Amino acid sequence: MTSESIDVTPDVAGLPLFNQPLPGPGASSSPRLITPLKATDNSPVVEIDWTLVASLRAQASEQLSQAVAADRARLDRTAQEELGRSIVLDLIESTVSERVNAGDRAWPLVQQKALARAVFDSLFRLGRLQPLVDNDDTENIIIAGYDNVMLELIDGSLVDGPPVADSDEELIDFLVFLASRSEVNARGFSEAQPRLHLRLDGGSRLAAAAWVTPRPSVVIRRHRLMQVTLDDLVERQMMTPVAASFLRAAVRARKSIVVAGSQGAGKTTVVRALCAEIDPMEAIGTFETEYELHLHELKHHKIVHPWEARPGSGERGPDGRMAGEFTLDDALVDSFRFNLSRQIVGEVRGKEIWAMIKAMESGTGSISTTHASDAVGAVRKLVTCAMEAGPHVTHDLATSKLAATIDLIVQLDLRTTTVNGVSQRRRWVAEIIALEPGERETGYATTHIFGPDREGTAVPAVLPDEYRALASYGFDLPSYLMQQEART
Repeated sequence: MTSESIDVTPDVAGLPLFNQPLPGPGASSSPRLITPLKATDNSPVVEIDWTLVASLRAQASEQLSQAVAADRARLDRTAQEELGRSIVLDLIESTVSERVNAGDRAWPLVQQKALARAVFDSLFRLGRLQPLVDNDDTENIIIAGYDNVMLELIDGSLVDGPPVADSDEELIDFLVFLASRSEVNARGFSEAQPRLHLRLDGGSRLAAAAWVTPRPSVVIRRHRLMQVTLDDLVERQMMTPVAASFLRAAVRARKSIVVAGSQGAGKTTVVRALCAEIDPMEAIGTFETEYELHLHELKHHKIVHPWEARPGSGERGPDGRMAGEFTLDDALVDSFRFNLSRQIVGEVRGKEIWAMIKAMESGTGSISTTHASDAVGAVRKLVTCAMEAGPHVTHDLATSKLAATIDLIVQLDLRTTTVNGVSQRRRWVAEIIALEPGERETGYATTHIFGPDREGTAVPAVLPDEYRALASYGFDLPSYLMQQEART
């Protein structure tokens, strides 16, 4: 049995326990684990027995499941949380009574409050992970075993984090519970399905693997910039004003754009900024394996239809699909009945590229992301992804499709430097290239409209004649030509 310090609020004058409203989905929840991130204040420190928390969470989960199953009206999320709060309080009171009857001292009220909060977080939130996700200084949480936790901060530095379970087995059990508790899009996580990709309340994304790795591996990525524009990225020195004006005009002119870069380079953030340039009255459809863009929650656009893939479960049927499986391709086919003005396909890692191609072929000005080390390399990566669909997709077919549908590729770069023990991370747009059918050997031709300067920042290079027309959509053509001339 192990315990861990939790910082709790000292004011417990108001009874009963938990008398204050609990946080909604995605909201910060107190108390917080004491971590190396911030100094502690004068609040009392309470030892939390996480083995007891796990036991109480299991009991609460069983009681809640029975209550929900018996309720014909089908409780919504808020009602379930209120019922869960009541169940947790009853369990805490019962546990205290059992301790007193056994001759042990009753817990102080502040300790009961901390324990109740921990059980509630384990039941409805992220348990011991919740305080780490709530910490605004943290960008990524990296777990390679329950006691091997690293926190990647917003400045690019890495610090040790607290254990997130008492054993690898307990961590896996919690991940299984976390994956299965969603009513809308539950996901399997087992030896038969050893990988997990899950969106979390508040917009974070969780990726996990177990059984195929020596120890359970988990990475949680927090999306800090939700409401963001191209002007915001200019202020953050991610791109120049001229590059921003070009991309703004390209979106308005319905050019199909792929944003490429390494992991953590800010691709999703740039896509959000690009989408902010779409007229608020245009109807948008988003297609993602897990929700990351969250355009439907940002309220910038009046009509957003978000689709999320569902992996399915069980054995594959004669058609090669698992029961309940819903693919991005299924979503895209359905979307053509929704009178969409734009179709935004999320990250392309494999076969979902054909959903991206179909969206771009519709001429709606689609936007997608992919991983690549440079802009031209992104084309080769996408060709490989397209060929994963099967032997019927030849290299020539994949190349011709991509060259005919993608207009622009925006390449992001990421660099972390450490000086005197202080780390600093920089993200920026390094290249913007135009793609079109062309050379016989490759099947496509690329033109660097913006190429990297000595510092790696995208600056004016070669502008194809057809892109001069973007001036009517707001492209700052005079500044582009002036900077282009200065380079030569």
